[in-house]
Amino acid sequence: MRLNVDYQEQFEQRHIAPNEQDTQAMLKTVGVNSLDELIAQTVPQNIRLAKPMDLPVAKSEFQYLNDLKQVASKNKVFKSYIGQGYHGVIVPGVIQRNILENPGWYTQYTPYQAEIAQGRLQALLNFQTMVLDLTGMQIANASLLDEGTAAAEAMFLQYSLRKNDNAKTYFVSEEVFPQTIDILKTRAQPYGIDLVIGNHETIELTENMFGALVQYPAGSGEVYNYQAFADAAHQKNIKLTVAADIMSLALLTPPGEWGADIVVGTTQRFGIPMGFGGPHAAFFATKEEYKRSMPGRIIGVTIDAHENYALRMALQTREQHIRRDKATSNICTAQALLAIMAGMYATYHGPKGIKAIAERIHGQAILLAKSLAELGFTQENKTFFDTVRFNVGNLVNPIHAEALNQEVNLHYNGESITISLNETTTVEDIKTLVRVFGKVKGKNLNDVNVDSLKSNIETVIPASLQRQSAYLTHPIFNKHHSEHEMLRYIKSLEAKDLSLCHSMIALGSCTMKLNATTEMVPVTWPEFGNLHPFAPVDQTGGYMQIMAELNDWLSEITGFAAMSLQPNAGAQGEYTGLMVIRAYHHDRGDSHRNIALIPSSAHGTNPASAAMAGMKIIVTKCDEKGNIDVADLKAKAEEHSANLSCLMVTYPSTHGVFEESIIEICDIIHQHGGQVYMDGANMNAQVGLTSPANIGADVCHLNLHKTFCIPHGGGGPGMGPIGVAKHLVPYLPGHTVVQIGGEKSISAVSAAPWGSASILLISHAYIAMMGAEGLTNATKIAILNANYIKARLEAHYPVLYAGANGRCAHEMILDCRSFKNFGVEVTDIAKRLMDYGFHAPTVSFPVAGTLMVEPTESEPKHELDRFCDAMIAIRNEISDVETGLLDKVNNPLKNAPHTAAVITGNEWDKPYTRQKAGFPLPYVAEHKFWPSVGRVNDTFGDRTLICSCPPIEEYEMDAVN
Repeated sequence: MRLNVDYQEQFEQRHIAPNEQDTQAMLKTVGVNSLDELIAQTVPQNIRLAKPMDLPVAKSEFQYLNDLKQVASKNKVFKSYIGQGYHGVIVPGVIQRNILENPGWYTQYTPYQAEIAQGRLQALLNFQTMVLDLTGMQIANASLLDEGTAAAEAMFLQYSLRKNDNAKTYFVSEEVFPQTIDILKTRAQPYGIDLVIGNHETIELTENMFGALVQYPAGSGEVYNYQAFADAAHQKNIKLTVAADIMSLALLTPPGEWGADIVVGTTQRFGIPMGFGGPHAAFFATKEEYKRSMPGRIIGVTIDAHENYALRMALQTREQHIRRDKATSNICTAQALLAIMAGMYATYHGPKGIKAIAERIHGQAILLAKSLAELGFTQENKTFFDTVRFNVGNLVNPIHAEALNQEVNLHYNGESITISLNETTTVEDIKTLVRVFGKVKGKNLNDVNVDSLKSNIETVIPASLQRQSAYLTHPIFNKHHSEHEMLRYIKSLEAKDLSLCHSMIALGSCTMKLNATTEMVPVTWPEFGNLHPFAPVDQTGGYMQIMAELNDWLSEITGFAAMSLQPNAGAQGEYTGLMVIRAYHHDRGDSHRNIALIPSSAHGTNPASAAMAGMKIIVTKCDEKGNIDVADLKAKAEEHSANLSCLMVTYPSTHGVFEESIIEICDIIHQHGGQVYMDGANMNAQVGLTSPANIGADVCHLNLHKTFCIPHGGGGPGMGPIGVAKHLVPYLPGHTVVQIGGEKSISAVSAAPWGSASILLISHAYIAMMGAEGLTNATKIAILNANYIKARLEAHYPVLYAGANGRCAHEMILDCRSFKNFGVEVTDIAKRLMDYGFHAPTVSFPVAGTLMVEPTESEPKHELDRFCDAMIAIRNEISDVETGLLDKVNNPLKNAPHTAAVITGNEWDKPYTRQKAGFPLPYVAEHKFWPSVGRVNDTFGDRTLICSCPPIEEYEMDAVN
């Protein structure tokens, strides 16, 4: 027997589920002889790549992790006191292991199907309650992307509320974090908003100002009493936003008690690693009266069909892209996983624990100030929480050098040094800082008795700014403080949520595929997790290498010249791409080019993003096959030729078809001086077969949380980097703190220079372990799996669109509209699928009354068959309603989902059996996932809007009454 000593396991075989035997069986069902024959019938030949992608040879999982450890060692994890919105944290092990590292939490989809997402919804309601309690506001959302973009969303909320149309000025305190100001500049430009950046104590507020933003505590660390400023602003009808440090609010009077209209910030220091910038969950809280203008998602309390407590996303989820070009925000994502972690951090520590942590941080800051005073340094902040400030004159450079020698990072601004302490700081760390400052004066630790000083620490926060109100009073925050209790609580919520751990989530346009363990593991390595985003570049060699390689690989995959990794969400990537196009036109003297052509089938974030970029939207028609109407597009391009900015197009189309005319479409736009922005939502059908650049696009965003395996996290995190052609490279986003980009770069779109940098590791791992051939095979199998489902289901459900040869791309649309004729809605099918153990495909997008199905390459044939069997069984149930065998109102579809409590209850009054209700097919008995509530009542929830944790006993009593 000859042995192969060079054998290396291929990750491709782990990621792509169908084996050779299953592939052949599916090809036979589809009606082709080979995979290449199917691809030839699906992808137009004129857009196919001429040669394979040039990517490194695929690595095994073992080899990749070993190599990455060497790369990680290039990151120097110094003790960071830079602050500026990012702090060292202690992640409770029970949260790290059981949420951050647990696929039962990170592989879920956004909780649109509330009945199988009650655990996550409860965790997000806890987050909202935590935010409300600490900020003193009335309503909060379930997170935004980061503090800087949350502040930008607040500016637009204030703008939308203004009563004076001439009010176009926005005041920003000069002590707001610089990265936040940078984002505000980006967002303000297209709307013509004039930013006035100055001193809040001396600024003259005018009637032309619609809003103001201050930092609490300020960027310098000073804690100002903003009461008088708030009063003066309100007298001028100026709304006030406060960017607040959430940990400080355990000790400081909350902004809601002294006049804030909106409070934003980040929850990063509630147990979320810095991760070189993210992902972190921002918070956004405001007054009840502004709830219908608030961006993002809101979790609300309601009841289910049996009048039991239930949760769902309220107020149409506040997804503003449903308002298309009328939107004031393109928010389409959140940071659900990180918000859940932050809420669990508060749950685990409770009010006493949070206060103790805040007091320790504050006390250590005072101890440091006293200790350095012993060395002759004068602390300049009159009132502070965690940040002390020293003007050290010409000693800056010697202190800087000695700090680096001691592996310490401080924040330097001219002759001023600020030091922000955090949860990880110890008394020994303070002694190290004393050594650093002492050495430049020829002194040492013996000259300062730090241990003696720590016995006499009193707060420097004046009584007028000390918090008096209670917070985190709900029982949820007061009974899970032992690890055993916390573990059981986390697991009890996890058990209520369907994730990829249970079954396929066949969401069209969302690409719910394998998020491999090997891809996830490095995210929590300290070399990547504990790095501050503003750390000196020479300490970040590992990250620089990862991002340079990822830039090269994604550029090769897309065919573009360069990428920007900064956008930290897909919708953010859309906006960034349009702002780059805008800058290109302006730089050429074509500032009048502001028309965006958008097909009627486009995703709702497209017109929302275009509106935010200051563009006027012209909608182009689609033909009866769902393709772009080329004649209409050409006519409108000619009509608006002088002012044409761009076309926004998704490819394959949102209808799941490779349109044959795409190159012609791009040529038409270019002939009229426009640029082509391609939405990368459907890149899972392109990789290795074609590319945005090959088709003719100029810019494209990539949803790394779709095609490139970053998990959806129950509604975030996401990443939306953009690739651009050579002529657009100079305009890619820069950053005010870390110098990236060039003279023509647009200002920042995200708070951190490289967005949510830590999760870029996941996509890096995926590409490195798949290689060019593996990625191409993944695309082919994704297309095969979709066409297999189409072949199995098209005799039961009309498939709405197909390509020239009758093939779909990686997804298809099942037309359910005719079922309305006998009372069955597409929602009924979605809910009934839960009884079969599945999450519904995408409901009513892009066509109302339809289901868009995308299986991905990670699902094996037997799982596809289970799903098809369920869909066929449901179609038979619909037929039984149609023929009268099942009642039109009292049937399994209308009553779905069926909970365990209903199935096992003493009474059963349904005209069908319990088995049909709960175990409609044989496989269900072996794989049963029970929805934890019956069908939720959205109307009741919106009529009695409750967006924080209510006392459950009282709420149940009210529901009954």
